[in-house]
Amino acid sequence: MNEYKKMVYRKHLALPLLVLLATGVLAQKPTQPALGYRSVKTLTSNGLSFKDLNKNSKLDPYEDWRLPTDVRIKDLISQMTLDEKIGFMLISTTRLAGDNSFQQGAPASEITSGFNEEDLVQNMNMFTRKPLPYPMMMAAGTTKAVTQNQLRHFILRANTSAKTMADWSNNLQALCESSRLGIPALVASNPRNHITIDASIGLSVGTTVFSKWPGELGLSAMHDLKLTREFADIARQEWAAVGLRKGYQYMADLATEPRWQRIEGTFGEDGDWVADMTREIVLGFQGPKLGNQSVALTTKHFPGGGPQVEGQDPHFDWGKDQHYPGKQFDYHLKPFKAAIEAGTSAIMPYYAKPIGTKYEEVAFAYNKAIIKDLLRDKMGFKGIINSDTGPIEMMPWGVEQLTILQRYQKAIDCGVDLFSGTADPSLLRETVQKGLVTEQRINESVTRLLREKFALGLFENPYVDPDVAQKTVGKAEFQQRADLAMRKSIVLLRNSAKLLPLAPNTKVYLESYYDNGRTKNPITVIKPQMNAWNLEFVDTKDKADVVVLWLTPNAGSLFSSTGAPIELQLSKNKIDVAHVNDLTSQKPTILLINYTSPWVIDEVDNTNLKTVLATFGTTADAVLDVLSGKFKPTGKMPFTTPVSRQAVLDNQSDVPGHLKPKGYALFTFGDGLSY
Repeated sequence: MNEYKKMVYRKHLALPLLVLLATGVLAQKPTQPALGYRSVKTLTSNGLSFKDLNKNSKLDPYEDWRLPTDVRIKDLISQMTLDEKIGFMLISTTRLAGDNSFQQGAPASEITSGFNEEDLVQNMNMFTRKPLPYPMMMAAGTTKAVTQNQLRHFILRANTSAKTMADWSNNLQALCESSRLGIPALVASNPRNHITIDASIGLSVGTTVFSKWPGELGLSAMHDLKLTREFADIARQEWAAVGLRKGYQYMADLATEPRWQRIEGTFGEDGDWVADMTREIVLGFQGPKLGNQSVALTTKHFPGGGPQVEGQDPHFDWGKDQHYPGKQFDYHLKPFKAAIEAGTSAIMPYYAKPIGTKYEEVAFAYNKAIIKDLLRDKMGFKGIINSDTGPIEMMPWGVEQLTILQRYQKAIDCGVDLFSGTADPSLLRETVQKGLVTEQRINESVTRLLREKFALGLFENPYVDPDVAQKTVGKAEFQQRADLAMRKSIVLLRNSAKLLPLAPNTKVYLESYYDNGRTKNPITVIKPQMNAWNLEFVDTKDKADVVVLWLTPNAGSLFSSTGAPIELQLSKNKIDVAHVNDLTSQKPTILLINYTSPWVIDEVDNTNLKTVLATFGTTADAVLDVLSGKFKPTGKMPFTTPVSRQAVLDNQSDVPGHLKPKGYALFTFGDGLSY
């Protein structure tokens, strides 16, 4: 037995020799990983290097990358204080210097790679507009968060350059490295690669420096699983390059209730297809298993957030109920089964509480039969259960009568490992100190959270190269693939007048109509400077042979909800229908509709509605490639659109449109023509 074998065997006498051999611990020549560090010293053993993370000048098991992960975790937990464990179970917004995320009306300022050292405390529930029972620290000053509150999980909301994000990430990791045990941080984000209408905080970061792809519905509309996997792999490379190693994404919810305002972030309505999409997304971001090049995903929102009563969202008390009038509860589990099989690192339960089922009528994060019995025991999920933002303080649906400490107790008893939205560990600490939750149970959650960090290689090297980040993020080769996706995402729904593809030299009036609520004129006439389509673009409809009208209905932000009935007709979503009918009556018209929800378009005169296409977040160049025949349309509808407002009112929220009764659909899931 060589010296390394002897050292390992002495250190872990409790482990049988056969176990050490089977796990490869006693391998003859371990491969030295690249180590990234700023302030700690390195230790040398048997010609190999290790980081002295706890600064005690000796090699502890958790610092020894040769050992099995479970051995490293057990040693590290034995050295952690209760405060360090409690802080480890919180994930909150973190902000860069000059970053005013969550501060409405705050003046714009330049975001830099420095730390934002201000606490951000909310006394009012931002969603329900009611006073909070306890002030909620949405974000802590960075140094305080790391050194006092012992946080090591953060959500980055800032939209800035690749270099700034990479530099800031390195600064954060250096701060963590200087702490007592040198435990690195894990930084998460919402989606950053999609064209979206509602880029609200908590939903999507919107247009960024990252490669720009269709919205999630558009990815689904491509009907190309290979390109979906390629998208996820490209995004993974960009995210990892700047230090983002965890994604609060993607939504495995099914778009079965057409009024739900989060449909834009889904992959559509069909359980089997969304399962296939979810599988490719997880494998693209994470790989076959988590490794030092992976981005860990948090799949949401278990057990499926689509069937909301009347489409209202459970961020608000008027939308807290979720029902299954069509008895399709199990149908909504299909994408989550696929995510689990693909190895998703974490799953996020939604705020809603089920009504009219066999389950307790409490929010899913508090629902033991949902989290422990169903997700853990029956479905076999072994990873992290990550609450959505604020179920303890802001959205405690069904457990409003419980104290904050009792809410923590109930959620942890159900199986929640990581609480999102607060940077203040004091109440969770008090929950443990008063005996409502045992430290042994806390250790279970910390073990799962540490396993993710070790698998990602963060203990060996959490640092990134800002120069590589600049060269990787948004590079031309990535955008070329995204541009293909833009074109594949466009769906041809009607071509009965045979206007498409447009004949060469056709005079085209191309008008985009989008009322974002801020500009006086929602109309933009598009005349491309570089004409690559052999078409003639004119500036008035009178000069045109064909009118192309591209509508982008706008329901407003999810978070502007007032609880009023949700309408899907165009006139209720900032579209001047009279203007649309005027154009379509005067000239042969190609109508494009950007779908973020299954819009009802029965107000448009159907006699003139002969050429219709659907977009899901794309570019004018992509549209013109399809209209001109330069790219033949291949897209398929990711959901069904209702034929009328009454069809919406009569629908069963948990049943996908293509399985709803005859007479419901105008365009059906899977529809899509070509030339």
